[in-house]
Amino acid sequence: MSAATISRPRLHHSGDSLVLVEFESTIAPDVNRRAVALAAAIEAARVPGVRDVVPAYAAVGVHVDPLRFDQAALDAVVSHAWDTAAGAEPVARVVEIPVCYGGAFGPDLPEVAAFAGCSEDDVIARHAAGRYRVYMLGFLPGFAYLGGVDDTIAMPRRSTPRTAVPAGSVGIAGRQTGVYPCESPGGWRLIGRTPVAMFDLTRPEPALLAPGDLVRFVPMPHDRWTGRPA
Repeated sequence: MSAATISRPRLHHSGDSLVLVEFESTIAPDVNRRAVALAAAIEAARVPGVRDVVPAYAAVGVHVDPLRFDQAALDAVVSHAWDTAAGAEPVARVVEIPVCYGGAFGPDLPEVAAFAGCSEDDVIARHAAGRYRVYMLGFLPGFAYLGGVDDTIAMPRRSTPRTAVPAGSVGIAGRQTGVYPCESPGGWRLIGRTPVAMFDLTRPEPALLAPGDLVRFVPMPHDRWTGRPA
């Protein structure tokens, strides 16, 4: 989908403290680029009453103080940004994440290999070959939804989620992949684990990834696992 064919954003309220700016109802890099660029423009404009701006797959959530919010100012910012930015965004930052694939680190790797009709090494090679766009953050602090996974290994999530997925687990859910930032329930197919901390409040930017980044997973030997986040 080209930028020229993307519909103009639609603004509507969801309750009294959230304005949704919505685009096409699809997951596509061009649409997400527009969402990320528009979110940056809204943040830079410092519209009165805006508390937070959150880009998603194909929308931007604008959290507002209903007693101070200037709707007309937001409308003007969105219209101007849409007409002038054309979905531009800075050159993507590439973040490399080391992963110990398979074994105790990736208990679902054999199932993904069976689904794909290939070897476990082939699954690892196909997953590590991707360059994954960070579409949005959600679910847990620092959890990045990454796409898109090679169709051959895009196994649907488990029908019954696990009650506890270890922090750093790398999973697949259809054409999405992601890293669990902390121990939590989850139903994604676990194929590996990273020692890298995806969210750390002691860092200036607690979340390692941001919308618009590109992620590359790098296979790491099991004997290099430190046993604690880096």
